[in-house]
Amino acid sequence: MATDVLVEARSLVKEYSAERRVVDDVSFVIYRGETLGLVGESGSGKSTVARMLLRLVKPTAGQVRYEGCDLLAASAHEMRGMRRRIQLVFQDPYAALNPRMRVREILAEPFAIHDERPAEGLASRLAEMLDTVGMDGSALERFPHEFSGGQRQRINIARALRPPSMSFVLKSN
Repeated sequence: MATDVLVEARSLVKEYSAERRVVDDVSFVIYRGETLGLVGESGSGKSTVARMLLRLVKPTAGQVRYEGCDLLAASAHEMRGMRRRIQLVFQDPYAALNPRMRVREILAEPFAIHDERPAEGLASRLAEMLDTVGMDGSALERFPHEFSGGQRQRINIARALRPPSMSFVLKSN
């Protein structure tokens, strides 16, 4: 059923120069409830594909659709709304968290950026986000350097799961 298609990428190409093509004709479809793993050696373009899906990197050619919407033709305002629902989880948990911010600030930042106020209150929502990834609310007052790599990755995932309408998470290095 066509309405089950969540993400569709067709013939994605990214060239930085005539001699440097980092993504060459990548196509896939992700259906609602499905997981897709993009596997390849270091430097093969996996992160570039993820960034093209969010339009953080402009493709040289190809199409990207999210729930039927052409993301490459979307306005900046439309993309801002889409980015509330599409999150990127970086593979390196050490580089993805601001070391000067407490976990509370890290998790609260997307709410401030998107001017959202959780109905149940921000403090309650932040504790719920940590609970979802198996962490205790006491983590909110700690800094990233106080956690293991796995715990930092769970904090990144909690941040990505922020929107209640979250549809998919892209994991990238």
